[in-house]
Amino acid sequence: MVLWIFGYGSLVWQAGFDYDERVIGFIKGYERVFHQGSTDHRGTRERPGRAVTIEPQEGTVCWGVAYRVSGQDAEQLVLSYLDIREKQYDIKAYVDLYTDDASALPTICGVLVYIASPDKIKNRNYLGPAPLDQMANQIAKAIGPSGPNYEYLFRLEEALQDIGHADEGIIKLANEVRKLLAESNGSI
Repeated sequence: MVLWIFGYGSLVWQAGFDYDERVIGFIKGYERVFHQGSTDHRGTRERPGRAVTIEPQEGTVCWGVAYRVSGQDAEQLVLSYLDIREKQYDIKAYVDLYTDDASALPTICGVLVYIASPDKIKNRNYLGPAPLDQMANQIAKAIGPSGPNYEYLFRLEEALQDIGHADEGIIKLANEVRKLLAESNGSI
């Protein structure tokens, strides 16, 4: 048995599990957005941080990495781990992964991805869109058990650059957060 998992957020730089192969690629028809609240890793219930999710958007692609895990025991361990790590993401979907934007054929079919839906009944932590300055302020101030929310943003920005697919929206948000941190000398 073989399981493929697509990461577009923290999984890009930190899988947290053993895998057989890592492939840089993209999925079609989704965009990465900072619309998910994080109350368990990068924020708290009182001061939620923001994490990425993906939302359908015609004509867009979302770059990330796919991990191959093989063997029934390994798959069960990885799924158990991810179900805890990604517990605030209420949808598991299967998508096609592409590695060549000129190809109409996917490189890997049936890649598992965790998605936080905008359904406030199923996903109590969905924050939704907000103006850039509001998102930056929230990210600059939020801290959770896994550390400051801005660290998540900066690591994602760096990881996407490292795989050769910088995300302009992430860069813009990160620069706004850096500006706020500099203005407050890190004492936000």
